[in-house]
Amino acid sequence: MSKVKVGVAGYGVIGNRLAAGVVAQDDMELVGVADVAPTLAVRALLERGMPFPLFAAVPGSEQALGDAGIPVSGTFADLLDEVDVMLDSAPGGIGAKNKVKYLEHGVKAVFQGGESGEVADVFFHGTANYEKGLGVDYLKLTSCNTTGLIRGIDAVHRAVGVSKTFITIVRRVADPGDTHRGLTNVLQVDPIPNHQAVDLMHIIPEIDATGMLIHAPVTHGHIITVSVTPKAKMSVEEALEAFRAYPRIKVVRIADGFNSNSSLFQWARYMEYPRADMYEIGLWEEMVGLSGDDIVFAINIPQEAVTIPETIDAVRAAMKMQPTSADAVAATDRYLGI
Repeated sequence: MSKVKVGVAGYGVIGNRLAAGVVAQDDMELVGVADVAPTLAVRALLERGMPFPLFAAVPGSEQALGDAGIPVSGTFADLLDEVDVMLDSAPGGIGAKNKVKYLEHGVKAVFQGGESGEVADVFFHGTANYEKGLGVDYLKLTSCNTTGLIRGIDAVHRAVGVSKTFITIVRRVADPGDTHRGLTNVLQVDPIPNHQAVDLMHIIPEIDATGMLIHAPVTHGHIITVSVTPKAKMSVEEALEAFRAYPRIKVVRIADGFNSNSSLFQWARYMEYPRADMYEIGLWEEMVGLSGDDIVFAINIPQEAVTIPETIDAVRAAMKMQPTSADAVAATDRYLGI
């Protein structure tokens, strides 16, 4: 069977990780990436000897890239002529414009959570609703927070069912490199409900979800506290068993030194993961408990990497590479080393 040919639009925080994720898949081929300017990520490509081709994302960007000494392999249209699927990680709003070109070239595409929901045919999650994406041309990932949140809630839902949930998100204010956000010393609140709760209901509509959001002046990960109402009583140990059995959840212990969001980031460094990325969400064993019959727990969301596995799953669904979520997730995770 020939490899599925994949391209990446936007070589930034998510795009460079998507490219690396595709390269790791033995049944996929990264044809190239597209960008518009000699950013640090693109300059690093040059320093690394151009391990894969770079294409000019918009007309005229060849000039800026060429002036920086970065070789360009062609136009965006040239890239689209060679791929089966595009992974669009361009800034929000650009993906919708790119879709016009995908339609013209008959290319499937997977969009990230920051793009408008109207751009896709299916709101997609690799473990929770993989089968809905089978053969679909345009899929959109949920946000990083929603992607990780669904993993935690779906673990309980699959074990005993969940009727409703309430979540509180302590959201990192910016990615580590976002100096344009400025220096912050504030906890900013948003109106209820947050979009993550609403988006969760698009993926698992039988769960009644609401939640609140607090922006915090940190960069390494979000922390979400969750309260779920199970359809059948569940002990703390039974909940932990469900979490441990669910893909892409790493159950950790405060007693072992995992006492913060930064400890998980440090763990990824000590493990020498590329870019110190964790694909799994961290879930604290000592923070799983009961409030009456409700199960409460807390998770850490590594915002730069958490959606990468589900995006690879989306390629598998769109191209019908595996018929079930279990098969697709197992393949993705095997190649990513999860």
